[in-house]
Amino acid sequence: MELRHMKYFVTVVDEGSFTRAAERLSVAQSPVSHQVRKLERELGVTLLERTTRSIALTEAGRVFYNRCVSLLAAAEDAVESARKADRGEIGSLSLGFIGSATYELMPNLVRAYRERSPYVELTLRSEMLTPAQVDALLDGTLSVGLLRPPVKAPEIVVELLRNEPLMAVVPVQHRLATYTAIDLDDLAGENFIGYRAPSTMYDTLINTCAQAGFMPIIRQHVGETATLVAMVAAGLGVSLAPESIRHLRMNGVTYRPLRSPETAVPLALAYHKDAVGPLTRRYLDIARTVLRSKKLINVTQVGQETGAYVDSI
Repeated sequence: MELRHMKYFVTVVDEGSFTRAAERLSVAQSPVSHQVRKLERELGVTLLERTTRSIALTEAGRVFYNRCVSLLAAAEDAVESARKADRGEIGSLSLGFIGSATYELMPNLVRAYRERSPYVELTLRSEMLTPAQVDALLDGTLSVGLLRPPVKAPEIVVELLRNEPLMAVVPVQHRLATYTAIDLDDLAGENFIGYRAPSTMYDTLINTCAQAGFMPIIRQHVGETATLVAMVAAGLGVSLAPESIRHLRMNGVTYRPLRSPETAVPLALAYHKDAVGPLTRRYLDIARTVLRSKKLINVTQVGQETGAYVDSI
């Protein structure tokens, strides 16, 4: 028994005649009659009472008709679901974001993706440091990450989006809070709030302060950007953070451009090179489109010695 035979039978019942059913199916009448009779022989029951002018369902036909309608609908749904899955329109996707991207890029990307893929189940993991994202990408618990290179894993593809200048994060009562820009060496001797190691931002803080001629006194180590900013607002220290942190607004803290040394940190999309299925591919395409349209990309050349890097954005 084939779905085609069921479709012929249901169409005959719906149209009330073999002639009209054949017209609707765009086939000759004889194959329709033949297939319905073949179906009856296979089932061993009479489905239709036939006269020269009409047809009528038998009790067996009525029960079989109802089942066929459900089966055909389920088959159509299965076909459409398969096509949607192939287009990356259904399924589940896990997305990771570093802290500073949580307040600017994440809302833009998730909103745009949700509008274009409303049936995909999203799991959002914000405030993830780069090492945690890399581990999750490697073990398959994360589909796509938004992180800060370098990534020392050749299995991970990294698409560089932009380089973000560093900003000084200081309490509003700080002596430098009213400056339009800050030289980092003016913060030598201050208590710093830093990200946990290992992380790109921890290394960046150490290296940038070294360029300014001092070693930072890190009194607190945190894993979340919101916690870092809250500690600065509470007067527990100062910090350095990427420019996108300015989108996190909190009373008691202010952000000032870093005049010297001029330092920027990279921001990138990352995914496992062997796990780019339709869902991931569709998300990446949407993310690239959104980032271009909102002019959130400022890098055109990609070149790093760690990880697998591409210049597709």
